Amino acid sequence: MKVHDLKPAPGSTKERRRVGRGIGGKGGKTAGRGTKGQGARGSVKPGFEGGQMPLSRRVPKLKGFRNPFRVEYVVVNLDALQEFEGDVVTPESLRAKGLVHKHGLVKVLGRGELTRALRVSAHGFSKSAEEAILAGGGSVEVLPLPFGHGRPPAKGNALSNR
Repeated sequence: MKVHDLKPAPGSTKERRRVGRGIGGKGGKTAGRGTKGQGARGSVKPGFEGGQMPLSRRVPKLKGFRNPFRVEYVVVNLDALQEFEGDVVTPESLRAKGLVHKHGLVKVLGRGELTRALRVSAHGFSKSAEEAILAGGGSVEVLPLPFGHGRPPAKGNALSNR
């Protein structure tokens, strides 16, 4: 079978009905447009919604879009944890040392190498970071998100000032 052999199944396609070709048969005279009125004449503009505020005027004219449910993490890499003093790493201890910003959820990423055992607690881990910590003899604890599982509280365009 080749491309030129392909055709639709029998009965699945129909010729389109040509209307407005004289008064004989179906689709003659008013050609299915009824009598008079806006729809019978060719005067409805594309995008006209019957007087309702059209979509083009309803949507906000702002540049871009801010997802109000975005979850942002502050990140720390393995090379920073390698130089960390102590064996237990938590978001509070990272903030105390100034390795992460004072607000936000903490995520550990896998850049760098880890050659010692650490007990790391954070809100998120990349796969490579998790594997490196476990390979170094350490342990990983994923902290629960403060808003529970599911969607975080909305913040964004109209809900917070940029």
